[in-house]
Amino acid sequence: MKMGFVKPKKFLGQHFLTDLGIAQDIADTVDACPEIPVLEVGPGMGVLTQFLMKKDREVKVVELDFESVAYLKENFAALEGHIIEDDFLKLKLENIFDGKPFVLTGNYPYNISSQIFFKMLDYKDLIPCCTGMIQKEVAERIAAGPGSKTYGILSVLIQAWYKVEYLFTVHEHVFNPPPKVKSAVIRMTRNETTDLGCDEKLFKQIVKTTFNQRRKTLRNSIASILDKSHPLSADPIFNKRPEQLSVQEFVELTNRVEAALAEAKNS
Repeated sequence: MKMGFVKPKKFLGQHFLTDLGIAQDIADTVDACPEIPVLEVGPGMGVLTQFLMKKDREVKVVELDFESVAYLKENFAALEGHIIEDDFLKLKLENIFDGKPFVLTGNYPYNISSQIFFKMLDYKDLIPCCTGMIQKEVAERIAAGPGSKTYGILSVLIQAWYKVEYLFTVHEHVFNPPPKVKSAVIRMTRNETTDLGCDEKLFKQIVKTTFNQRRKTLRNSIASILDKSHPLSADPIFNKRPEQLSVQEFVELTNRVEAALAEAKNS
């Protein structure tokens, strides 16, 4: 396969993987979720696609770059009818495999990796497993636990619904062009949670609001949601900063804030 055929486009966040051994290793991460179809985001010139297609399951790819689409059509006859020429972030994922669950994978465009995972969360009931390569820093953030400086919005929102595995690190020199940062391969598998046990919308709001002011104590960062004058605000948990709370503690906090807001509304 000629690497020079499609020119990597910076505005699409393209960094083409050139190491076939690593491509094979990434493709093998989908084996943890067997039998269901696979959707690959941003296949480029098919370095990962060629290994996914050797697995005995349906594979579709989503590619926005018209040049890459032309290359895939020319070099992968078996992909005929399985190339979705579109922006992944705008797709209705329930239409891809007729509403059937699927594995999401890819060497993800680095400029939209976080948005891809927020979309995965919107479709968590359709995506039991998501694997692939992203910036090392984003992978560390997703996998981080409470008490760590990298623990943040993505960590909490993803770990509420998925078990996260940081699988391996990938160095810069195996890409064209080499990215300025190291990369990592991760796998996220749906956990047993079917219901968070709290108001999901308020949970997201609290997580985002508090981490957007992560240096402040919860009492100060949450003030836009729960007024500091409210008696609940005196509870010792509000002396903590957001990175000190586990997913479960955020759930409990959400329930307490919801009850306090309802009470204030009725009084």
